[in-house]
Amino acid sequence: MNSQLSFFQKINIYRETGLKIIRGFWNKIFLKESKGFLFVGRRVSIHNCKHIKVGKNVKFESLSEIQGLSRHGIVFGDNVTIGYGTQIRPSSYYGVGDIGYGLSVGYNSAIGPMGYVGCAGSIKIGNNVLIGPKATLIAENHKFDDFDRPIKDQGVQQQGIIIEDNVWIGANVVVLDGVTIHANSIIGADSLVSKDIEAGKIFVNRRNCWTRDRPVKERSVN
Repeated sequence: MNSQLSFFQKINIYRETGLKIIRGFWNKIFLKESKGFLFVGRRVSIHNCKHIKVGKNVKFESLSEIQGLSRHGIVFGDNVTIGYGTQIRPSSYYGVGDIGYGLSVGYNSAIGPMGYVGCAGSIKIGNNVLIGPKATLIAENHKFDDFDRPIKDQGVQQQGIIIEDNVWIGANVVVLDGVTIHANSIIGADSLVSKDIEAGKIFVNRRNCWTRDRPVKERSVN
């Protein structure tokens, strides 16, 4: 603990941490697997706990939501932090539609506050990965080829997302389905990542507004 903190600041930190450990002990009972301490903040929502595995010293910060319902489960390695208000969703809370694939996060990795991880398709995050605030990972795309049917009725495709070891992803980044971010890379804040990133690269792609016409198929007129 930082030596510059006052006595009362330290007492407050110890109190808050103690409450998180108490909540963690209660939630550990319901998880599929848990090792060591689990720290759970205020008003954390954990659903379908029997699909969730956690390592040592995992932290679920306040108002985060972890939906466990998935075909391959949700796995957090040692020292993983899920930030304030972050949502992890492989499947609908109501059990409708397909059951999603799931998520794995390696040791010493963190997802910052207010993030969204849509792991209907596979998402694999390596070790020592830093993901900044309000980042979005979506491992699924809607199909939209048929103009005669609503997009929501045309199904989805899922290629998955892989983020290898020692990657830093800045604030407000969006990572789309089918992307691999190779080791030792940096993604600049507010970037849209729609293609693979080579190892050791710094990638910045600001999201500008643009439009494109959808191709219209020819239709016969009777």
